[in-house]
Amino acid sequence: MANHRAISTPDAPAAIGPYSQAVVSGEWIFASGQIPLDPESGQQVGGGIAEQTHRVLKNLSAVLEAAGGSLETVLKTTVYLSDMGGFPEMNDVYAEYFGEHRPARATVQVAGLPKNVDVEIDAIARLAVATDEPEGRAPNPPRR
Repeated sequence: MANHRAISTPDAPAAIGPYSQAVVSGEWIFASGQIPLDPESGQQVGGGIAEQTHRVLKNLSAVLEAAGGSLETVLKTTVYLSDMGGFPEMNDVYAEYFGEHRPARATVQVAGLPKNVDVEIDAIARLAVATDEPEGRAPNPPRR
């Protein structure tokens, strides 16, 4: 079995199936999709896509922090929307949370999401460890 550890935090909703909130392998964090559930009640938050996106990103942030990362260490996200018409509102909230940090992202419209929510976001991040590498430079350049 590969060397990895499952992440579970009460600061984000419990997994609603046979999966982990995130898995850490080496320096990588693979965060499962978060949906707009309140971690304390387990209930879906009210409101539209903006309110749902706020809750999703709070949940994702909690999972990443429990794993040893943060939104600032995210390299890639995938955003799943039930209706692409909600993209502008989701994008505005997403920009609030990521600020100047711009991870790679894919956004897709899907036929349905768990519990009939309107948005789900997953992420791939690195552990929050200091490196001596300059910004924008790969730590291990390809060998020729």
